[in-house]
This record gives sequence, structure tokens and C-alpha cells, in this order.
Amino acid sequence: MTKHSPFRYFKTSPEIIRLAVMLYVRFPLSLRNVEDLLHERGIEISHETVRFWWNRFGPMFAAEIRRNRVSRMRSYSNWQWHLDEVFVKINGETHYLWRAVDHEGEVLESYVTKRRDRKAALKFLRKVMKRYGGPEVVVTDKLRSYGAAMKVVGNADRQETGRWCNNRAENSHLPFRRRERAMLRFRQMRCLQKFAAVHSSVHNHFNQERHFYSRDNFKLNRTAALAEWRQLLCA
Repeated sequence: MTKHSPFRYFKTSPEIIRLAVMLYVRFPLSLRNVEDLLHERGIEISHETVRFWWNRFGPMFAAEIRRNRVSRMRSYSNWQWHLDEVFVKINGETHYLWRAVDHEGEVLESYVTKRRDRKAALKFLRKVMKRYGGPEVVVTDKLRSYGAAMKVVGNADRQETGRWCNNRAENSHLPFRRRERAMLRFRQMRCLQKFAAVHSSVHNHFNQERHFYSRDNFKLNRTAALAEWRQLLCA
């Protein structure tokens, strides 16, 4: 069966669409900021076009990135996960963004709920384990919902809590918080879930952890990540 290109009905080239989506999702820019940046490159589009592109192609790009990374991550054992939740206001109502991060800072899953009870924690934990398997150690804060969910799953003996043990998950919220302020927050729960999933995948793809190795290796890895991005959804 022939696989059709998702860009086949668009007059704009796929390179421009990928560039616009990358600028909007990866950096803390507004829709009009992306419009102005593309205008400096001689590309005349509206900010509403950028909105349509990221809503249409952002989940597609994120799904392909996630599919490639999951296939590679399943080749080695999951040593340690960090689970945490953060408060997000939507129209004045508090929601909770759950996040799972591995020991290297890779964002595994993002999930939005209205509550942070045992039911929500259990659904989030099962969602992560279905995709990535079971970890050897699960680091959480002292929220009781985690312990109750761990008992149901059978990982109660693998849970660890501590004062600074979960800094890996706490720091993973910072790029999302910067992006949230640039977007002037969210207005719908499904929009928050959609953007959190896309943003985490794009952040994983371009997060090179430059403080771990030399400048030369960092430039090589950055070039490779950009080359892979330019090949997304190629028919």
C-alpha cells in the first residue's frame, strides 16, 4: 500500500512547515514572533497559518519522534524513573500535569488530569508502563497517591522518596513553564494535553545535554538532530 505524504495538499514546501513548527514548539515564541522571524527570511505567512500548521503537523512529528525513540529505548533496561506532577491553571481552574522522566532526563510521558488522587496516578502509571515496560526504581515525591497506585501495580517495593531525589523530574518542568508563559497559559484541557505531548517529544529530540561532552561533539549531535528533523514524514 502506497503511503501518501501528509504535505500533498499544501502549496507551501515541507521544509518551511517543519521550520515553522520547530520554531513555535521548541522556543518560547508567540505565533506572531514566528511570523516575524519567517518574514525576515523572505517567507510571507500569517500567524494563523502557523497555528494551523502546528495543530495539524505537530502531533504527527511528535508521534514519529516518539516511535523512533521508543524502539531504541526498549533495547536496554529501564533503570530509574522520576515521577512528578505540576499545577497548571486553565480558566482559573487547577489541573495537574503528570510527567515521567528517566534517569537521563528523557521525558517519557505527559498526562493531564483534574485530580491527583490514586485513580489518576494509577492511570498515568499504567499508561507509561504499557509503552516503556517496568522500571527497576521509581522515584517520587511524598504524595500518597503514588504509594497507593504502586501497591495496585505491584511496584511498592521499588518506590523511593527523598528531599532532593526527584530534582530530575522537577527540572524537567522548566522548559514547559517557559513555553507556558509565552503562550499566556492554556484555555482548554485537551489543548494542554496536546501541546504537552508535542513539546516533550520535540524537547527530547533537540535536548543534547551539552554539559556532558565537548563542544565539537555537541555540534555534531546538534547537526544530526536537525538533519533527522528535516526528514520527518518523508513519504
